[in-house]
Amino acid sequence: MIIGIPKEIKDNEYRVAMTPGGVHMLVGAGHEVLVQAGAGAGSGFSDEEYARAGAKIVPAAADVWLQAEMIMKVKEPRPQEYEFLRPGLLLFTYLHLAAEEPLTHELIQREVTGVAYETVELDDGRLPLLTPMSEVAGRMAVQVGAHYLEKAHGGRGKLLGGVPGVRPADVVIIGGGTVGTNAAKIALGMGAHVTIIEKNIDRLRYLADVLHGNLTTLASNPLNIADAVRTADFVVGAVLIHGARAPRLVTREMVGRMKPGSVIVDVAIDQGGCVETSHPTTHSHPTYLVDDVVHYGVTNMPGAVPRTSTYALSNATLPYALQLANLGFEQAVRQNPALARGVNTYQGHITYAAVANAFDFPYTPLEQLLA
Repeated sequence: MIIGIPKEIKDNEYRVAMTPGGVHMLVGAGHEVLVQAGAGAGSGFSDEEYARAGAKIVPAAADVWLQAEMIMKVKEPRPQEYEFLRPGLLLFTYLHLAAEEPLTHELIQREVTGVAYETVELDDGRLPLLTPMSEVAGRMAVQVGAHYLEKAHGGRGKLLGGVPGVRPADVVIIGGGTVGTNAAKIALGMGAHVTIIEKNIDRLRYLADVLHGNLTTLASNPLNIADAVRTADFVVGAVLIHGARAPRLVTREMVGRMKPGSVIVDVAIDQGGCVETSHPTTHSHPTYLVDDVVHYGVTNMPGAVPRTSTYALSNATLPYALQLANLGFEQAVRQNPALARGVNTYQGHITYAAVANAFDFPYTPLEQLLA
């Protein structure tokens, strides 16, 4: 199979879909890998490293997109890349279609086979290709929140961990999954008082057992969320419903009752955000104010730490990329149910129910199309 790795073009996106080590394994399995010149530079990988790994370096994005049978990316295609989408193209990347109606239309109309990293799901419900970036984003969220709590950056002027004799910041994390757990680890390690709000009581029991420090756990309901957000210095939105739009758990009214200079980092923004006042931002313009509350909604947070993120992502995606390349799409998804769950679009149909429901589009099970 011919596999293409274009350079990412989203704002300040420095990750690349595959490391030279991963390329070496793909080439070793008998595949041709096309890498756009400069694609790995942001992550510290030179064209020479990819060439030594066996890749063919091509000068322009069009050379990659138009020759490749499978495109591997990090982020969803941008509008300027839509012209490269074509029937039968296998696109393996983060898609987040429940928050991307225009892209969903394009993938359907152009009959692209879209396999989304974030919906590849194991039998036990784990998301192996989303997890590494959720770990990065959760840890980064606390770094970002601590930064914007500084007065010079619009915050209340509070040190996350306080000092002896002075209260630490109150950090509220909504969602106790991978993002929330990693955010809590860092915030607790920095000395903050952390409240985790989660609907799964068994998950709260687990977190109370494994996390150490100044921790409060609360069952998720509108009253608990409202009370916690009102007194918070810093809120992390960490809610995930697999492949679906995030529920708006923090309302505009709740935000209006927060203290001036408080900070919200909505990590769920990729799936539409779990804060009503959130909207997507970029690394170039990361924040805005609503009711004197700092909002951070960057949709590609891990792109700011590309060296770490690219290694973590490539480690996770490589085995699945090899399956798709070695077996071909249809055989790979027949043999691997986790990959089959990752398919969002195929032959002009939406094959992921949560995406279809987000836009009231028809849903067609993948099994029906493969029959």
